[in-house]
Amino acid sequence: MGKYLILIALMFPFLVKGQKNPFEYIEEKPPLTKNEFSFGFNIHTSGWGFDFRRGWHKTALKRSMLELEIVNMKHPKEVRSVNPYFDNAKSFFYGKLNTLTVMRMAYGKQRVVFDKSEQGGVAVRLNYNGGLSLGFAKPVYLNILYPTAFEGEYEVVVEKYDPYKHYIDNIYGRASFTQGISEMKVYPGLYGKLGVSFEYGSNYQDIKAIETGVTFDLYGKEVPIMAFTENNQLYFTFYINILYGRKW
Repeated sequence: MGKYLILIALMFPFLVKGQKNPFEYIEEKPPLTKNEFSFGFNIHTSGWGFDFRRGWHKTALKRSMLELEIVNMKHPKEVRSVNPYFDNAKSFFYGKLNTLTVMRMAYGKQRVVFDKSEQGGVAVRLNYNGGLSLGFAKPVYLNILYPTAFEGEYEVVVEKYDPYKHYIDNIYGRASFTQGISEMKVYPGLYGKLGVSFEYGSNYQDIKAIETGVTFDLYGKEVPIMAFTENNQLYFTFYINILYGRKW
């Protein structure tokens, strides 16, 4: 009997070889996806905006991206003001000639630095792209006060801001944003971005990511945003982007 027990003990590792251990953790491989689409909200050091992306996987670690981004761009010397002599006056930016809205169209690459080690992990990706930047400068219109024939009464007239005739004491506030759209001027330029994204979440087909990085917009000439000060031709900003989307 002892001989049989010894023989069974020696053969036991071979008998159980290849059988699955119920206590062993086996990582589930993510589904293979080739396409993705995402959108996001962007906050940067000169304003905010929206981001839309379409991606194609080249390999498991590389993908190509098309990006459309729409952001507003503020001048660093913009200060909100209000006429102190009249009640119910609307706020405005004194000295602001134009509002600048930027539309960026870019092609880029994304490379996986660290993939999700398991379900619920975090993937780190490096993004770099570049392309066309179109700056749309719309003239600022204001509500201007003019005295009437009656003492203490004023007429409100909508006019394009003129820094040589409109002052803080005769400006009653900003006019409708639609004023001046037909006078908008386009400033073409170049755009570039370098960022790092952190994708989280347990579902590999959902995109939930936070991205941070730097961008630059370079135009052929200065964009006149403010009066009485120097305007910029190059805009360099830091940004944080919150992205949501889907892979398939």
